[in-house]
Amino acid sequence: MGKTLNIAIPVAIAALAASAAFAGTDATFTPALTKFTNFLQGSGGKIITVLSLASGLIGLASGRFSLGQVAVPVGVGIGVGTGVPIVTSVVTAII
Repeated sequence: MGKTLNIAIPVAIAALAASAAFAGTDATFTPALTKFTNFLQGSGGKIITVLSLASGLIGLASGRFSLGQVAVPVGVGIGVGTGVPIVTSVVTAII
């Protein structure tokens, strides 16, 4: 009985002193997320798309044609242009 009381008292004190925790209220990484999102939706996303397109064109110029050389730059452009808002809204909805 004495051991149970020795454990119960600190647990009761901790339970009474605990405060509520709310998910999504921490803004530690908000500045980094904002910079990265702005980069992908702005000039950074355009640069990534142009580099992907250039690599596809180099592949086409080398004489070996594949659908991936056309589809990958298109997918990268769509992913960079519309993927960031979709991922951001999904993560915000989950959290």
